[in-house]
Amino acid sequence: MITHTVTLLTPQQAQARRVALVDLLVDSVESGASVNFVWPMTRTKAEIWWEGALASHARGERLIFTADAAGRVDGTVQLILAPQENQSFRADLAKLLVHRRARHRGLGAALMGAAEAEARRIGRTLLTLDTEAGSAAARLYARLGWIKYGEIPAYAASPDNRSRDTVSFFYKAL
Repeated sequence: MITHTVTLLTPQQAQARRVALVDLLVDSVESGASVNFVWPMTRTKAEIWWEGALASHARGERLIFTADAAGRVDGTVQLILAPQENQSFRADLAKLLVHRRARHRGLGAALMGAAEAEARRIGRTLLTLDTEAGSAAARLYARLGWIKYGEIPAYAASPDNRSRDTVSFFYKAL
């Protein structure tokens, strides 16, 4: 059995994993994850997205976690810190991605646990996220104690761009 290590990356470590993070985003979207992209999911789209995310990480606006095993990145999640002065206690969780080769092994829960623990450590006591309604991710968040506070119909295009899917919004007080 492969054992994964979940790590909060420094900006330098995140940059060193850039190619693997691009690969992970492409794999996730191509396998149907609803994470802001539609098919075809090109490396160019993923590279541009990660360029912005890594720059944001370097500025201290977000934290990036990975789940690594056997020299490869099999999962990631991000904690995006609310920049508003009156919301310095809040953060958003984003881009929970698990490579299809590593799904159903608890990586999503492990990544979420690491992000939540770090949020607590840095004084972020309210977390929010959104996800496709009825998805495996939505079920995971509910199992992890996140509270669904609403849905918006036809909020986001499906990865195949054939429908507009309902999105559920969740929060968790730490």
